[in-house]
Amino acid sequence: MLPSRMLRMIMVIAVALAVALTGVVEGGATVARAEGSRLSPERQLLFYNHAYGVLDRETADAIEHSEYLREFANFQVRTTTGAGGQTWTGRYLMGRETYLELFGVGDLPGQDGAFGSTGMGISTERAGDLVTVTERLRDQEITPVEFRQTRDFGDGVPVPWFDALFTTDQYDAFGAWAMEYLPEYFADPRSNTEPAGYPGDVGRERYLSDDYTSHLMRDVASIRLAITERDIANTVPLLRAGGFVVKPVSGGGIVAQGGGTMIRLDAVARDQVGLRQIGLSLNRSMEYRHQEQIGRSTLAVGPGNRAVWTFDDTE
Repeated sequence: MLPSRMLRMIMVIAVALAVALTGVVEGGATVARAEGSRLSPERQLLFYNHAYGVLDRETADAIEHSEYLREFANFQVRTTTGAGGQTWTGRYLMGRETYLELFGVGDLPGQDGAFGSTGMGISTERAGDLVTVTERLRDQEITPVEFRQTRDFGDGVPVPWFDALFTTDQYDAFGAWAMEYLPEYFADPRSNTEPAGYPGDVGRERYLSDDYTSHLMRDVASIRLAITERDIANTVPLLRAGGFVVKPVSGGGIVAQGGGTMIRLDAVARDQVGLRQIGLSLNRSMEYRHQEQIGRSTLAVGPGNRAVWTFDDTE
């Protein structure tokens, strides 16, 4: 789907601003919030869209050449050209509404290509909801960093892709952004997207193809990332502005629930960051458990209609 983790590279381009956050310690983890914020929980505005992780080279190469993953999921290896002519090549597992984007060490420039770097996009389903998210962030005394991403389909004529915003352009090894797909992208026949299902439909299901139906993987049900306390503090206001219920967890970190995908962010030291585990829903129930070793990761499929993909935390 989208240019994913490129948003981390976009952070480098974004204008540096001062972000006023009030840190409070909850359950051992630092969670940023503003006093007197007026957040409305009436409707979920943001939903898990995709996440990316930078893996060790052995695992990244094993994923790229895995025959099993090509049967298990709508699997792609593709190069995308975004704003400013920046390009990146990722390994993608695409579901009905959600997807994963995986890289190897050095696939991305600078600190973004370091082992353990991760990122996550959460998106709107209705046109205009990103404006409300922006207002909610400002209620938390945060001035968002805004960016418009484009996509070049290979003819040198970029099409507007989505608008995005971050709470800050300062991060350790993880960045989260809110995003809203643009009408121009859906209108472009090269995008191969679906017709709107309702007025203002800019949703994930419309954006992704239905090729998932011919594979076992349906969607990302949960994701667990190990990131620094500073990166958690930068992310919590965005999750809250999007309507997620954010709670501290024992040992440090938070769990965010809302919109169907459970997000867990564990607080760790900078040298311990990385993608830890992904829970996947399946299109059909499995009677037995199949375990696939892919590099230094383990994908356990079934029994039932779930799969769990666990990643090694050492390079």
